[in-house]
Amino acid sequence: MALFNFKKKEENQFNPILPKQIYEAAVLDLKDIIAPHALAVKPKELDLGDKLARTFFVISYPRFLQDNWFSPMINLDKEFDISIFINPVDTKDALKKFQRKVAEIQSQIRDRESKGLVRDPTLDSAYLNVEALRDKLQQATEKLFSVGVYITIYGDNQKDLDKTETEIKTILESKLIYVRPAVFQQEQGFKSVLPLNQDHLQIHSKLNSEPLSSIFPFVSFNLTSDKGILHGINRHNSSLILFDRFSMPNYNSVTFAASGSGKSYALKLEILRTLMFDTEVIVIDPEREYEYLAEAMGGRYFNISLTSNHHINPFDLPAPAEDESRSNVLRSHIVSLVGFFRIVFGGITPEEDATIDKAITETYALKDITPESNFENIEPPLLSDFELVLAGMENSSSLVSKLSKYTTGTWSGFINKPSNVDINKKVVVFSIRDMEDELRPVAMFLITQFIWNSVRRELKKRLLVIDEAWTMMKSEDAASFLFGMAKRGRKYYLGLATITQDVNDFLHSPYGIPIITNSSIQLLLKQSPIAIDQLQEVFNLTNEEKFLLLESNVGEGIFFAGTKHVAVKIIASYTEDQIISSDPSQILALKKNKEDLESGFSG
Repeated sequence: MALFNFKKKEENQFNPILPKQIYEAAVLDLKDIIAPHALAVKPKELDLGDKLARTFFVISYPRFLQDNWFSPMINLDKEFDISIFINPVDTKDALKKFQRKVAEIQSQIRDRESKGLVRDPTLDSAYLNVEALRDKLQQATEKLFSVGVYITIYGDNQKDLDKTETEIKTILESKLIYVRPAVFQQEQGFKSVLPLNQDHLQIHSKLNSEPLSSIFPFVSFNLTSDKGILHGINRHNSSLILFDRFSMPNYNSVTFAASGSGKSYALKLEILRTLMFDTEVIVIDPEREYEYLAEAMGGRYFNISLTSNHHINPFDLPAPAEDESRSNVLRSHIVSLVGFFRIVFGGITPEEDATIDKAITETYALKDITPESNFENIEPPLLSDFELVLAGMENSSSLVSKLSKYTTGTWSGFINKPSNVDINKKVVVFSIRDMEDELRPVAMFLITQFIWNSVRRELKKRLLVIDEAWTMMKSEDAASFLFGMAKRGRKYYLGLATITQDVNDFLHSPYGIPIITNSSIQLLLKQSPIAIDQLQEVFNLTNEEKFLLLESNVGEGIFFAGTKHVAVKIIASYTEDQIISSDPSQILALKKNKEDLESGFSG
């Protein structure tokens, strides 16, 4: 089979070099490597062996070209090449031709008038346009150019090629721009699109500066910065989406996706890559999906449940920051605790709210924790201490009865013990999979509050990932606390990443939209038809972007960063995939390999 060298022998001939000749000459040029093994020239396409190629040229433009009319073409998710040849036309020659054209149009107008015919609007409009352009050329405010636009599309077979051709023609003809295939000139067309700056077709149209500027091809957004992590591949132009959340006005992100669309996978991938930049990561994991990640990264994994050995005391106080007073820290924590007890009690009356607030203050006072005291080294009270204080207050019997479940009843092992959780590791995961559904909102609020206190205690670069955040959004107090973290996190170098599949619960919360607007990064993956209309309204999506989200595959969607957004495809390396995959078959295979290795060592 002949290997073709693109070195020209004559204008329209290739110089074939056989593999035997290359071997005997002991010379292998770069063009010998990149050239196709064989090439067949057909009337309407080229057969490159593995691919078919078809070249088109633009033959006609409308009277007016809109800005960025080429953008849908550039951003089409297909494989194609475009060459644009722009040759300036001498203004002196152009003015002579315009003079003749003006005289010709004037003659036609007078001829119609002499015959008593009705005025032709087309001639009148042409006369005005030509005169206006001639004036601009004379004043040197416009120049004239000879422009050739050639497009080569590729396909694995004839069907793919025809489908791409139809898409391109539909896009362009909707804007009154018409293309034609280079029939019996496919070889010349293909060579014209190669990056050799050689125009073999010579099929040009005359355009002045203003419409020519609308063809400017670089209209698709690139989210590539000098530093940051790889979030994915731009599906429009295959560029890399490199971004650093800590370079934005705030460090927060939200991720919305249907179940099984790859939302947790995407965040786990970001966690892995973020760890390379000296960032600590904390995760609230509702389904035990991050356990292997924590283990692989040498982190800590806490299973929070009724029977767990890991405990968090809700009365723990954060150490005051340098610019904070102890009284403000205590007052702020008491307000958070009142919200916590609203969730615990399933809602409270205004009278009960005041009673709880007073009981919390007195519980701290029993331990000599007051706004005036130095409470940094004082052991905080427990829930049972709060119960004793509450029992001594009027009209509190109902609250004490409900609280007994957490102090002496079935749920007593949950939060009525001193905290023994240390999050001083690069990766820390709190799992609540084994927590009863009824207690999950309480557990998520408690863990989030504990993390927030730890974050305020010591300034470090941290990322907090809350998976299935819609659980917290069901409670107004939990949602309010989450929103407070989103607003204040930047002060403590904290990025908050919320992930949810239940769009309705998230957006129907009064804090849903504010959390989104306080997130510089948004990731929308494949969506369900039920949620897409709400998301279209919130994120101001076009219909094309709406359908893109409905039709996306796993790991595909739209990545927003500030005012820019692009279509993204999330791609992991083999090693990354082995660590972060939630595919049950892969997880079983990993466990089996681990057991085999352990049994081999023991043997």
